[in-house]
Amino acid sequence: MRFDPFYLNNAVSALDLTSATEQQLTNEISSGTRVNSLSDDPVAAGENVMLSSQLSLDDSFSQTESSTVGMLQVTDSTLGSVVSQLTKALSLATEANNGTLNASDLQSVATQLSGIRDEVVSLANTTYLGSYVFSGSQGGTTPFTLDTSVTPNTVSYQGDSAISYVTTPGGQKIQVNMPGNQIFSDASDPSNPATNVLQTLTNLVTDFSSGTASATAISDTTALNSALNYVGQQRVVLDNSITQLQSAQTYTQTQGTQITSAQTNLLQADVGQVSTQLSTAETQQAALTQVVSLLEKNNGDLFSLL
Repeated sequence: MRFDPFYLNNAVSALDLTSATEQQLTNEISSGTRVNSLSDDPVAAGENVMLSSQLSLDDSFSQTESSTVGMLQVTDSTLGSVVSQLTKALSLATEANNGTLNASDLQSVATQLSGIRDEVVSLANTTYLGSYVFSGSQGGTTPFTLDTSVTPNTVSYQGDSAISYVTTPGGQKIQVNMPGNQIFSDASDPSNPATNVLQTLTNLVTDFSSGTASATAISDTTALNSALNYVGQQRVVLDNSITQLQSAQTYTQTQGTQITSAQTNLLQADVGQVSTQLSTAETQQAALTQVVSLLEKNNGDLFSLL
């Protein structure tokens, strides 16, 4: 008499299931990871995909932030040099307007102002990693050119007015460039001498080059002072961008550490717990193996074993 015609099949199925469990637990101990495939824990695997995606965004931003901050720091340093040059030019122009210099002295001032103007043009054409930092989106185009074939000399801008931004993983947009026509002049009013640094310098060169201060020398000096202040105001925008990027980078790095820790907690196997489960599975497997073997020898007759 047989107790259950499917008893042997059920026992074999249970043995197969226990063997699969034992293999899974063995893999967890050897790899140190409890989720090695989607089937191991679909919920945890899905959460890990989202965490990995966020971590990828953070890594991408970190790489962008590093090169962008480097460029902005070069830009800011360049503008610091521009401010120094303009301050020197303002001192020379103020001295030239006080009425105590002779013709030779005024011509010397004009020569010095010309040198300062040329240096500022050179600074305005600064590059970072092969790209001009003040060309807007036209990194391969020299932003400013000086035409000395006309009197007064003229300075023209070949870049564009495009402003670039980066978006942090948190969604914050940060300005990461300053087009040359905006920082060396007011892009909306480029003819305004109070904001047109290069043209104002050029005008001052002309004011004193004859050895006599021209009628516009004082107003041009006043305009240079305003232009100097204007550059300082625009520089603040870049300084704020550097601060914001560095703060975002610090936040992103902290978030990255937290995500990595969360992934570890989510996926890492509890070796102690798994070892206990494995020991239990091995005991069950041994018992089931014995049962299946006895049943097979007795053609599944359970009562003959009693």
